[in-house]
Amino acid sequence: MGGCVGRPRGNSRRSRSGAAGHSRKRAGRNEPLKKERPKWKSDYPMTDGQLRSKRDEFWDTAPAFEGRKEIWDALKAAAYAVEANDHELAQAIVDGASITLPHGSLTECFDELGNRYQLPVYCLVPPVNLILERSDEEGADMPEPAPTTRREFQLKVRLSTGKDVKLSASMADTIGQLKKQLHVEEAIEPSWQRWFFSGKLLTDRMKLQESKIQKDFVIQVIVNQPLGQQN
Repeated sequence: MGGCVGRPRGNSRRSRSGAAGHSRKRAGRNEPLKKERPKWKSDYPMTDGQLRSKRDEFWDTAPAFEGRKEIWDALKAAAYAVEANDHELAQAIVDGASITLPHGSLTECFDELGNRYQLPVYCLVPPVNLILERSDEEGADMPEPAPTTRREFQLKVRLSTGKDVKLSASMADTIGQLKKQLHVEEAIEPSWQRWFFSGKLLTDRMKLQESKIQKDFVIQVIVNQPLGQQN
């Protein structure tokens, strides 16, 4: 699933993969992040929801390895930027965290202490056999809040393209409902949208009030448009 290899701290301790000395030797080599998106095929046709769950599981468990949490956080942010085709942002994140890329890829990298980190390819790009879910089915059983309970405000969302969009929202709205509104405003399919606030993925069934967001805050939206449908 990927992990990190730390430096040896004595003869009695070895890293999880036993390659700590090898990682120290290669940590000095650094190449710019490559723009080519690797292609891979899942062992079974995977839905977008299953892919997100698989990624969430990795990012939730990755810091348990012998790496540094701040590096894992930086790699997570860089991976999201790569998926959104924002290589300049991804490179800036990598450089800012002093992460070196021996092969120009996030699949293997090192921090400034020589610790080795490995990201699985499914954290960077979706598989070629990804099944796109129908947005109508995703939110079919999501009830609309009663009109009398709605207290609307302008919610600001920032797309991974750099564009800011204001949506009419209430704390009772679900993320799935707001995704549909963004679809109407910007023609971005709900299944292409991944909403984040304070580094946390917001799921379709979550209500705004559960995310602890306030009306002056900004939600980040990563747009992951399938390669075959990009302009």
